[in-house]
Amino acid sequence: MTKNEQKNYTLPIIMMVFLFGMISFVTNLAAPMGKILINQFGVSTTLGSLGNFANFIAYAVMGIPGGIMLQRFGYKKTALIAIAIGIIGVFIQYLSGGAGSFVVYLTGAFVAGFSMCLLNMVVNPMLNTLGGGGNKGNQLIQVGGSFNSVMGTITPMLVGALVGELTKANITDVYPVLYIAMGVFAFAFIVIAISKLPEPHAEKAKEPLGALITGALKFRHFVLGAIAIFVYVGVEVGTPMYMDQWLTKGVGISTTISGFVYGTYWFLMLIGRLTGAAIGKKVSSKTMLWATSAVGLLLVALAMISSVDSKVNLPVLQQDAVGAISFGLAQVPVNALYLVLVGLCTSIMWGGIFNLAVEGLGKYLAAASGIFMVLVCGGGILPTIQGWLVDLTSSYQISYWVIIVGLAYLLFYALVGSKNVNKDIPVD
Repeated sequence: MTKNEQKNYTLPIIMMVFLFGMISFVTNLAAPMGKILINQFGVSTTLGSLGNFANFIAYAVMGIPGGIMLQRFGYKKTALIAIAIGIIGVFIQYLSGGAGSFVVYLTGAFVAGFSMCLLNMVVNPMLNTLGGGGNKGNQLIQVGGSFNSVMGTITPMLVGALVGELTKANITDVYPVLYIAMGVFAFAFIVIAISKLPEPHAEKAKEPLGALITGALKFRHFVLGAIAIFVYVGVEVGTPMYMDQWLTKGVGISTTISGFVYGTYWFLMLIGRLTGAAIGKKVSSKTMLWATSAVGLLLVALAMISSVDSKVNLPVLQQDAVGAISFGLAQVPVNALYLVLVGLCTSIMWGGIFNLAVEGLGKYLAAASGIFMVLVCGGGILPTIQGWLVDLTSSYQISYWVIIVGLAYLLFYALVGSKNVNKDIPVD
């Protein structure tokens, strides 16, 4: 790739980075929207989490078909299809505000989930290819991942600032967020459509996909790793999601402050990812995974047993009685601080689990990646179970047993389950 060709890819690279961020932007919209759904439609905590559930369960439906689409249509056409579906999904959510329909919103969240799944499969290899591969390609992926975390930080803060008083919350309050999402998607579609892009190299598999999937599932460490991905995404999503609801519904803190606290979790994930990238050459994936799982367990346990009467000051956005927003210190329960710090732990888990799970898989790697994408649906299923526990026990603290069990499994996987005991299986 020449320097002139590289310059021609500047705008597509920017669009891919923005799409990397939009995955987080749209996905993280579901959690704060849950509070709005609970208030506007008077539904239970479990039903309020269904928007998040619908978004993630789409991964279970689209993971394998998405891989087939990549083989059949290539990365550019798949990206365009994904963006178009994203616009439709966000637009349906927009329509749910005017229609005042819970079902319409869930439909939009489900359709948007299809888009996020496809985009996840496209943006990493596209950024690597547009960067020319090697260190430059990896650097662009890290930039995309960082922007992903930035957007995860901004989304709940923006929703919290727009909603204001929770008792008056309505889907129409977040229309500006939906406008932004549709606008970015539309612009990205146009840029990518008119750009001549290289296709990431993908070897044609000599064996049927079904045989490759079966082969991957013969590796114990991969099967346990696939379960670990399912658990991890549930932990990553559920930890801040119910902290946000706990602060507003359980403690009575304003949505503006709780949204900023929620966003801080994702900001710390950004810090953790940058730190993980910096020490990745010196510290093994196994060590990082067991250490962060153990620390995460401790932090969640402290959040569960600590009294909400114990307060700490956190820097947040605040809204006064007349609606004016200012930045300053606000007192929040110490439980929130412990849960926010979990973001530092979850930040590096995806990479660590993936590296450990696919080690030694050889020709089964592509099929394994597709299975991983399917099991991202854990981000919808485990938080829904957590919401059901809230309804059952009327306690947000008790619901964090779901997170405790999840982190305990990740610790087990790092220490025991990640060992490849099937080295006798041919992978060439």
